[in-house]
Amino acid sequence: MNDTPITRRESIKKIAKLSAGIAAASGLSLSASSKNILAAETAPIAENVSKQAANGAWLIDGLGSAPGFSIRDLTRRMFAQAGGMEKFISKGDIVVIKPNISWAQPPHLAVTTNPDVMMAVIELCQEAGAKSVRIVDHTIHDARRCFGVTGAGDVAKKTGADLVHPRQSLMKDINLKGKRLDAWPVLTPIVEADKVINLPIAKVHGLSGLTLGMKNWIGAVGGRRNALHQDIHQSIVDLAQFFRPTLTLIDAVRVLAANGPSGGREEDVRVLNRLILSNDPVAIDARAALLFNKKPEDIGHIRLAHQQGLGHIDLNAVRQVQVTV
Repeated sequence: MNDTPITRRESIKKIAKLSAGIAAASGLSLSASSKNILAAETAPIAENVSKQAANGAWLIDGLGSAPGFSIRDLTRRMFAQAGGMEKFISKGDIVVIKPNISWAQPPHLAVTTNPDVMMAVIELCQEAGAKSVRIVDHTIHDARRCFGVTGAGDVAKKTGADLVHPRQSLMKDINLKGKRLDAWPVLTPIVEADKVINLPIAKVHGLSGLTLGMKNWIGAVGGRRNALHQDIHQSIVDLAQFFRPTLTLIDAVRVLAANGPSGGREEDVRVLNRLILSNDPVAIDARAALLFNKKPEDIGHIRLAHQQGLGHIDLNAVRQVQVTV
């Protein structure tokens, strides 16, 4: 590893040069505030602009309500509501998909991002003209085991996406310029990408309360990751202010309601059949917190991220719509 830290701008310049050559029971029923939000999410984004004309933040709440609904169809309808994937991905783009596939656990245990969600997003990126799509995560368990057990390997084979094996040679020290974190090893495929889509699964976490969109960036770095847990909420926010995804799509088809983040018991899983899509990394985590009957302001990193200006904790300040299949 190069010991000389580089800034994100310097990293991007270098890349450019190289390029030239959830409605379940058991504690997860919707809270009253969550029900009120859903009631307001009935108008298309283009029409529901009264409170959010200035800052452009929006959120789409997707629900699979029909028996045997298709995750692919729900994902496509949500992106169509947002203006189509081609609004965000241009022809020739190198796109990184950042799922949570850190644990060698099968999809039905709700520990890792649902492979059907990954596949649907990758297909949309390819249809929009992406030059390549890369699946990137710094796994906790052995990467090859994770790729096989989580279904990410099959997704890569079926779609032709590149499944990036995390290794030391792909790490580069970059100055994150956070309140707590400065120079830290970062997976370069993420900062090299033209566009990044954050694709976490929603679940509980023993230290941070919840692991949603912003916490997923811990899987984008290397180094002494256990040190990030010593002040976990500020560490999450420092990572979130550095990694600014094009979009975040939270997988809440199945959520882990207990014993997170690694789980392992079917009785800890709740089937919610939901997806949440947003361009605001704070608002989407605030919305997902309601699925667990948590107040967003009670989750430290959501509150801190709002205070540091990374997004909106007040969902009334965000354009919202609900999509159902």
